[in-house]
Amino acid sequence: MTETSVWGPVRREMADVLSGHPDDVPAVVDQLTKLQDVLERVPPLLVSNPLADFNRLYLTITTCVLERLYAGRFADPAFLARLDVEFAARYFDALRQWSDMSAGCPKSWSVLFHRIPGPDARPLPSAAAGVNAHINYDLPFALVTTFDHQGGYPVDDSDQHHDYLQINDIFAEQIPGLRRGYLEKWQLFIDMMNGDLDDLWQGEMVEYTRNVAWRNAQRLWSVRHDLQAVARERSRLDRTTEAFGKLLLSPMGTILQ
Repeated sequence: MTETSVWGPVRREMADVLSGHPDDVPAVVDQLTKLQDVLERVPPLLVSNPLADFNRLYLTITTCVLERLYAGRFADPAFLARLDVEFAARYFDALRQWSDMSAGCPKSWSVLFHRIPGPDARPLPSAAAGVNAHINYDLPFALVTTFDHQGGYPVDDSDQHHDYLQINDIFAEQIPGLRRGYLEKWQLFIDMMNGDLDDLWQGEMVEYTRNVAWRNAQRLWSVRHDLQAVARERSRLDRTTEAFGKLLLSPMGTILQ
């Protein structure tokens, strides 16, 4: 990493955090926790860093996944744990590529990473842009890699599919508190007037997006041995996810709040 690194004075600490490759869910939670600490010290925005807004959400959801794993809530815990690790690896890989100023960094992630220096990124659209990149782009590939490693394939109504859908429940439980944590006082007043409408809408959006990711994983699974077909799918998903990320971070993204 160079002296002109986007991470500025915390570049060495960021490099240390990103040098790790977690191999289980507790290690993912630990790495996300350390990453949050560093992200909140990246100048000039510090705790208002738009990537920190997403990472905070991701850490909360992953901690809830870990709690359900400990509680024995999943029918195939080995599958779900492996998926969590494969999923996180793609986020950390994108950050490493961005840190190294690599042209290989997915465009879907670069949309949000470009906002790290500020100043026009708002908390809720920033978190939503991160969710967009991670679910719409990363998740289908993480599913394929997980099934390839664990055996089986992405079939509807399987134990693995039902475990996958449990994550929607975690989002539904956590969205109200997470979303309100991104709002200013005047926005909280409007939110109170809207009742549960915003929470329900965003919960439905997460469920829909994760269902699309499952369908895309099925599509990728069918062509996984065709490198050219996989490359085309990767490019397609990256382009569409990038476009939606730009929309979320545009003035239109303010409707999220």
